[in-house]
Amino acid sequence: MPNVTEYLSARSTDPELTDLISAICTCCTGIAGQLQLGALTGILGALEDTNIQGETQKQLDVIANDNLKEALLKLPIVAGIASEEEDLPVAGNPEGRFLILFDPLDGSSNIDVNVSVGTIFSVLEVPAGMNGGEERAYLQAGRKQLAAGYVLYGPATTLVLTTGSGVQQYCLDNNGEFIQTASAMTIPTDTKEFAINMANQRFWQPEMQSYVAGLLAGSDGERGKNFNMRWIAAMVTDVHRILTRGGIFSYPWDNRDPAKPGKLRLMYEGNPMSYLVEQAGGLATTCYGNILDMQPTKIHQRVAVALGSKNEIEVLLDAHKGALESDAAKLNV
Repeated sequence: MPNVTEYLSARSTDPELTDLISAICTCCTGIAGQLQLGALTGILGALEDTNIQGETQKQLDVIANDNLKEALLKLPIVAGIASEEEDLPVAGNPEGRFLILFDPLDGSSNIDVNVSVGTIFSVLEVPAGMNGGEERAYLQAGRKQLAAGYVLYGPATTLVLTTGSGVQQYCLDNNGEFIQTASAMTIPTDTKEFAINMANQRFWQPEMQSYVAGLLAGSDGERGKNFNMRWIAAMVTDVHRILTRGGIFSYPWDNRDPAKPGKLRLMYEGNPMSYLVEQAGGLATTCYGNILDMQPTKIHQRVAVALGSKNEIEVLLDAHKGALESDAAKLNV
């Protein structure tokens, strides 16, 4: 089976985009090595600092971010990077073509308990007349992504990638190469599995509470079938399960902080994951509109997310049709 560079080259993918993806893979291989050593490295645990999101940073959050930032900004083709861990975008080569957005270590609260985490990335082209140090250059709808993917650091280190022509999966081998293991990942249209943080149920909108109550009622309820719930607290892991065997994942809006339309970030999590899911035949929504159609207004914008198996997401959307227009407005769709 081909490695990721060989596969993209054989598909006549833009050579510079192929080089960029190869560089991202090299960075993630290094991150995987540090994670495998765990406590032996002395780099587990949290820092006193918080990031721009107001979240406590793990040491490996910072290390992964710095590794990606340093390596990518050295590339002549990179105009700039934006990271969940950085306050503002960082300019690269003024003549560069690409903007890279990334969550360097998604699910980092799982690190100290040895549960899977991942790196999520998205690639855009820098608009004419702008540079990679300007926030406005990155504020592009998700449909303008040239590529998106993630690397899951689990029992195996797995790359899942799209460049707009389906979704491929690769596994890191003992020689440091990502070897293709699936060329056309497809999400089953129906499912009996869902992932959501039930601890937040009392804060959700009535429509979401009603929808999930229907799932929990199982064969005794109106749906007439039993559902299983899975929740790993790392989006990359929950989405990987969906891409592998179906299901839905949701982190909906809740009323704990009405000014924030969700916990997840549109540019670093919502857009790349939605692109992957849609390329694999699934759907991704805020519960009111397609995430990939949203026009971003700020680099760290938050978004409500529901994505996965097409038929089940359509049931969820139908459950929200009765909501007020003002509900959709506060979700920025």
